[in-house]
Amino acid sequence: MSQLVTARIRGTAAKLGLPHLAESLNQYAERAEEGKLGYLDFLDLVLAEELAVRDDRRFRQGLRLSKLPHHKTLDDYDFSFQPELDPRKVKDLATLSFIEAKANAALLGPPGVGKTHLAVALAVAACRAGFSIYFTTLDDMVRQLKTAEAAGRLTSKLRSYLRPSVLVVDEVGYQPLERAEANLVFQVISKRYEKGSIILTSNKTFSKAHMFRRTRARCCRNFTGSMVSRRLPSHRGVRATRP
Repeated sequence: MSQLVTARIRGTAAKLGLPHLAESLNQYAERAEEGKLGYLDFLDLVLAEELAVRDDRRFRQGLRLSKLPHHKTLDDYDFSFQPELDPRKVKDLATLSFIEAKANAALLGPPGVGKTHLAVALAVAACRAGFSIYFTTLDDMVRQLKTAEAAGRLTSKLRSYLRPSVLVVDEVGYQPLERAEANLVFQVISKRYEKGSIILTSNKTFSKAHMFRRTRARCCRNFTGSMVSRRLPSHRGVRATRP
């Protein structure tokens, strides 16, 4: 390949927003020559590589913006730590069909049993699949909403919790909410209804979801459904729910 053609292809690739092609042109040409690739095979190789690079870039950017506390996956989870938790049922959630259906998942149980790990792992899988994700603790979400409301920016702040395809709300129920705080939480849940998924973790069962007070009925309607895992010795359950 002549230097003139190489320079022209690199320039065109840069203008088209294909930086990886511009950087890896020589390697592609070498692979095509070694594999004796035809024109269509060579084009297929270049497009597949460029798409993989773009997907990886999007994935890393999504993780960076998600505010996840870590990026652990289901492969990192020690199911022997909770032997009565059926890995098949958790991995069924990892198919993300509940996200495609704009349904919700609730991981319930006492502190220290891996609820946050599983919630983050599901969020990472969703991000890899192309869904936008955002992580927050309930306490931080309430604090952010109260601050925004006081500053007259509540509508704008609400959008940050309504925009992502998947909202992970950690540590629900660790502290009771006052009525005004519960109203703010209700706005998030209500406005996301059938528009996006929520993955929450809580140390409470829904029958004890006192933190929602008068909004409990709507909350429980959004987050009750078929059990997808047996109750653990620690009384942790995993639920997949439809709104």
